[in-house]
Parts: sequence; C-alpha cells; structure tokens
Amino acid sequence: MPKTVAAVMLAAILTAPAAGNTQQEPAIEVPAAPPLVIGSGDLINVSIIDAPELSGHFRVDQNGDVEMPLVKPVHVGGLTAEQAGNVMKNQYVQADILVPEGSGPTVFIEEYANQGITVSGEVKNPGVYPAFGVKMLNDVVTAAGGPTQLAQSKVIVTRRSDPQHPVTLTYNPDVLPWVTPEAQIFPGDTVSVPRAGIVYVLGAVNKSGGYVLDGHDKVTVQKAVALAGGTGRAPAMNRAQLVRDQDDGTKLMITVPLDRIFKGTAPDVLLRNGDILYVPTSTEKIVTQVAITAAIAVGSAIVIYKYAFH
Repeated sequence: MPKTVAAVMLAAILTAPAAGNTQQEPAIEVPAAPPLVIGSGDLINVSIIDAPELSGHFRVDQNGDVEMPLVKPVHVGGLTAEQAGNVMKNQYVQADILVPEGSGPTVFIEEYANQGITVSGEVKNPGVYPAFGVKMLNDVVTAAGGPTQLAQSKVIVTRRSDPQHPVTLTYNPDVLPWVTPEAQIFPGDTVSVPRAGIVYVLGAVNKSGGYVLDGHDKVTVQKAVALAGGTGRAPAMNRAQLVRDQDDGTKLMITVPLDRIFKGTAPDVLLRNGDILYVPTSTEKIVTQVAITAAIAVGSAIVIYKYAFH
C-alpha cells in the first residue's frame, strides 16, 4: 500500500470515536422508588374498621375497577393504595354508608398480577424471577447468576411504577469494597445489565486475549498492548495489524507502526469496540484479515480480561 494512502487511512482511524464510553457517569445516590400503583389483575385487601362487612379481598378487573359492596365499581387503576382508599371513602360517604369524620378504607396491595422481576442483558441466566419478600438489587442480580465477563459496571433499573424514568446505578461486585447500591427492587421492575465493549490483542504479546472496555476514558493501542503484558518474543513492531468493522459491514485492515508509536514519533491510535490488534512475530509471513478474524471465531480459546480503564 502506498505510504500516502496508509497515512490517510491511519489518520481516519485516529479521529474515530474511542472505544467504550468516553464520559464517566458518576455514581449516584439511589433515589426512592415512587409508590407502587394498582394495576389490572392485582388483588387488593380492603379493611374498614367501622364497617367490617364491607371489607374483603377484591380483584382489579381489566378496566382498573373493583366491585365493592353497596356502591358502583370503584376505579383504582393507576392509583396508589392510599389514593384508592380515599376514593373508596368518598364513594361510601356520597352513598351515606360512611360518615366523613369516620375511619375510611385501608387498602393493601396483596398480590400483583406481574409478580416477577425481569433481569435481562449481561447476566448468566436472564429471565423473570419471583419477587416475594424484600428483594435488593444484589439479590436479584445474584439470583440471575451474576454479571457475565462482558457486563458493564452498571445496571439500569426500570420501575413498574415509573417506566418513563429508568435509573442507572453503578454496580460492580467484583471489586473490594463492593459497589452494590442498596436499592430495593419491587414486583414488576426490570433490571438490565448493559454489555461493555471489547477489544482483542493477539499474537506476539504476553497476555493474548479480549479486554473488556469497562472504563470511560480513551483506550489506545499503546494502552491495550500494556494491558496485554507488553510484546512477547521477537515481535514485528513495524507491521502490527488492526482489523476494524466498518459501518457497511466490511472490515478494514491497516498496518499500525508500533515501533514508532512507542518511540513517540507516530501518533497513538484510538480503539473502538470490536477492534482486533494483531502483533505478528518477526519470522511470520504476511497475515491476512481472514486469518486474524478466524482466531476470534474460535471463541472458547480466547481468554477474556476485565479491567477498569482510567
């Protein structure tokens, strides 16, 4: 490849977005979950001290209504238990069954139609898990087998009671001390563990494998080689190969001058998720892009490492 063309292609790589997230999301305090609201199919327990004959267990129908004794159906869908109790009292007062100054109905959500907690993303056993009893975030993720090697150190919690405002929390049980927020997870909530990016450093390096991009700063070729324990025996520093997926589905392969990068006479190269950096040995013949990608396709033979990039 002519030097001028190689220089243009290398410059294009240098201006590409860096691997992983480029901005760190600071850990946030766990906000209080909004009160759970009543939904269709839920079973509610209504207790009225002044009129025990009106008390009982009632199932919410598909319209969000419950059939209460002596009054027309009460709409409770979308209301909290406290709000539902107030609406019931108003209807009984209007029907001259209860007096305004008397005690009103106390409502307790006894059973949710959606009892499960959904755990998805990069956990070993994604699925729906029972929500009986008090469940904290770490309980739920642990029940799903824990994070995979490709999981980011954060989780996204979507509340059943407030689905429009998901909350992102820092979560990393692999470090000491544990980073596991004390967040309670309720029936119907969804916990999602996002997938982190990964780059591969193969060939004549001391720790060949995949490196999970779980940090938030720029990851360069020089830093990736350092994470791989440096170069191994007889590396061909002047013809390392970088294989990168293009937006159109094709793969770009270009020679990266490690010798000049390490000496500071050539700019370092930013890496993207999915990049493969291959360092050949000095005795190795020309390596093709197909051969490099085939090494990744072997899958189980690739060791995965997870570091915090700072």
